[in-house]
Amino acid sequence: MATVTEPSALDAAAAETRGRLAELAAIRAQALAGPGEQATAAQHAKGKLTARERIGLLLDADSFQEVEQLRRHRATGFGLEAKKPYTDGVITGWGTVEGRTVFVYAHDFRIFGGALGEAHATKIHKIMDMAIAAGAPLVSLNDGAGARIQEGVAALAGYGGIFQRNAKASGVIPQISVMLGPCAGGAAYSPALTDFVFMVRETSQMFITGPDVVKAVTGEEVSQNGLGGADVHAETSGVCHFAYDDEETCLAEVRYLLSLLPSNNRQTPPAAPPGDRADRATGALAQVVPADGSRPYDMHRVLDELVDDGEYLEVHERWARNIICALARLDGQVVGIVANQPQTLAGVLDIEASEKAARFVQMCDAFNIPILTLLDVPGFLPGVDQEHGGIIRHGAKLLYAYCNATVPRISLVLRKAYGGAYIVMDSQSIGADLTYAWPTNEIAVMGAEGAANVIFRKQIAAAQDPQAMRARVAKEYKAELMHPYYAAERGLVDDVIDPADTREILIKSLAMLRTKHADLPSRKHGNPPQ
Repeated sequence: MATVTEPSALDAAAAETRGRLAELAAIRAQALAGPGEQATAAQHAKGKLTARERIGLLLDADSFQEVEQLRRHRATGFGLEAKKPYTDGVITGWGTVEGRTVFVYAHDFRIFGGALGEAHATKIHKIMDMAIAAGAPLVSLNDGAGARIQEGVAALAGYGGIFQRNAKASGVIPQISVMLGPCAGGAAYSPALTDFVFMVRETSQMFITGPDVVKAVTGEEVSQNGLGGADVHAETSGVCHFAYDDEETCLAEVRYLLSLLPSNNRQTPPAAPPGDRADRATGALAQVVPADGSRPYDMHRVLDELVDDGEYLEVHERWARNIICALARLDGQVVGIVANQPQTLAGVLDIEASEKAARFVQMCDAFNIPILTLLDVPGFLPGVDQEHGGIIRHGAKLLYAYCNATVPRISLVLRKAYGGAYIVMDSQSIGADLTYAWPTNEIAVMGAEGAANVIFRKQIAAAQDPQAMRARVAKEYKAELMHPYYAAERGLVDDVIDPADTREILIKSLAMLRTKHADLPSRKHGNPPQ
């Protein structure tokens, strides 16, 4: 027989529930507000947004679902037991960017200066594990003062857990680090392990040892921005892939980058409705690229003509400018572009250009992005500094990256393609699926004059007019071995094409290669040159 509950008992239970809900609402309001208006005003006074404001800009409106909002640390000593704020200085959760799931964690500088403690680290570990399990990108919004000194080695162990997960997620899900404040010591290593690093000028810095330590050890005086600011890492060290003037622009560009990447390594990048005709002629390219191999031009103008609507996202734009790495679309499909830049150092390959391109090729291969290589390269940069700096080792990184890549690969020789640099830049001999060339191409071991100096050295020295003899034999060498069809006649180029047809041919070729499948030998992993 059912028990009838007295009305007074029901009212009491409902009242208790309402009380509990009111208590929850008050606690949640406290967690959402953070340490108070004064701390928020101090953050804004530095030209910085709060963690929640940043998440609001990154994710689609009203899509953020927070995880462990009510987490608090359990540490004692040094006054910590009296200060136990909700979130423990890091906000974690997931939301969407253009409707696709993205996981995020954001340091709250208003709480312990965003410093990492045990509970703080555990929250990050959890959201990283969730991102890996769900197969969705992870974005970290970094604004922290490093390890929480009061918690000692437990804080350092927390960083170790983050690094281990960064390595586990590498090549599995896209990892993007957005630097929005200071990042010192071991904290700088997590961004360095991720796929892309964004920075904001004036407000974000990255360094292992700060200016005070540098001065104490070396006597050098340098500001925080001079040591590890956005411009330093975007132009000199290569640590930063993208640098912007403000947080709003920076986070908008993170959203754009995510639109070009797949959610994980089992998917292909999202296609977009093409807004540009696939058969659009690119006749202007014949005027953009001079036939004379000694004349420079801007490779960006070639990209403007080739890709959909002339729109692309250049990676490491200000570092190693003699090579261009960019993500773009051809007929709505994402493609990674590696191109020599004749406007800088004549487009030669050097240590930094080799490293930049190698990492980009590896990223494209990891995330199923086809690779288009545009060649106009006179060789590797000669010099004692380059040789002593390990150009052999660094150049081999690019060679290894291409040889190891299983995604569709197309190379196009615009003009010069000399020596080892020609081979390294995804030649057919190292596995390019298709190789095209323009009628202006010169594929050879070296330039005609250099070859003539080697082959006809004695004849030139014995001639009454060495200059005239050098010019004559160089012309003969060029006519015999460097004419535009020499490589095509030997099957090293699949076709010599009209520049006006380039876009259409590339799009058709990529469409054919879309179902390409290639397996590497069974192995734990390769051992790339370092």
